[in-house]
Amino acid sequence: MSTILVVEDEPKLAALMADYLKASGFAAHCIADGLEVVPWVREHSPDLVLLDLMLPGRDGLEICRELRGFSDVPVVMVTAKVEEIDRLVGLESGADDYVCKPFSVRELVARVKAILRRGRGAADAAVRGLVIDEPGHRAELDGRLLDLTPVEFRLLGTLASAPGRVFSRDKLLQRLYEDHRVVTDRTVDAHVKNLRRKLEEVRPGHDPVRSIYGVGYKLEL
Repeated sequence: MSTILVVEDEPKLAALMADYLKASGFAAHCIADGLEVVPWVREHSPDLVLLDLMLPGRDGLEICRELRGFSDVPVVMVTAKVEEIDRLVGLESGADDYVCKPFSVRELVARVKAILRRGRGAADAAVRGLVIDEPGHRAELDGRLLDLTPVEFRLLGTLASAPGRVFSRDKLLQRLYEDHRVVTDRTVDAHVKNLRRKLEEVRPGHDPVRSIYGVGYKLEL
């Protein structure tokens, strides 16, 4: 049974969301204080987090960024903020989806199901044909060795660690350079271009590294 963490400080709404989730076969746990979220996720490893942005104790965006530092758990932001800039900021902080209040709880549960299905399907698709040997610093696609630079190897490893998830340029930069050198986000674009070319040499006509405008990149093999 999948466990959904509901982070919502409106008691009636939190209870309603939990009831619908339980009726759909999920286990649901509710938290109202932003300060309690990260410790609970670390201890219990839920399958998905429904995260309100405006919380007592700690802001939802800050929570999401910290979660992304140690977990790939899907995060759906639930908020009254409807402006496009707020949506983009939410996605850039690592959220997988964004739902604005007021919303249909049935629709929210349907989105939860879709994200969990998509995550499993994307993982299966990405594993198929791709082998990454971290200790040996080797990567193969469909049985063919990929001639990757160290940065390209880390880029592929990062994207493949959570297939289907969008990584922002900033997050990729943090993982690409071990010496934390100062480079521009366009550097990521250049490495992605080179990685795409090498992957397409194995699978002609297929671009496995998807660009999400204004947000970042994700891997879909």
